[in-house]
Amino acid sequence: MLIELRQYQTQPGTRDRLVEVMENDVIPFQCSKGMVIVGSFVAEEDPNAYVWIRRFDDEAQRVAQYAAVYESDHWRNEIAPKFAGVLIRETINVTRLIPTPRSIIR
Repeated sequence: MLIELRQYQTQPGTRDRLVEVMENDVIPFQCSKGMVIVGSFVAEEDPNAYVWIRRFDDEAQRVAQYAAVYESDHWRNEIAPKFAGVLIRETINVTRLIPTPRSIIR
């Protein structure tokens, strides 16, 4: 099992817009391609922080699902443009995690 912890910073005042795009477009589309979204969060004390978590069975599944999502015309033409002016791409932090034996996220 492989977990991705994805941490984003938004341009000031645009986090609500990112949440809207994530919940209405990104998460439903990625789930339709087989991705498992474990959770989506905003930081209580940072008005520009957004965090989400995805789960994959293994690296092969992650690679296949990345291709299904990010190489699709729908992603490129419909979803990706919605991030313009919202995300600070240079601050995106993706941490790959492997659950410990007693982790409830599996």
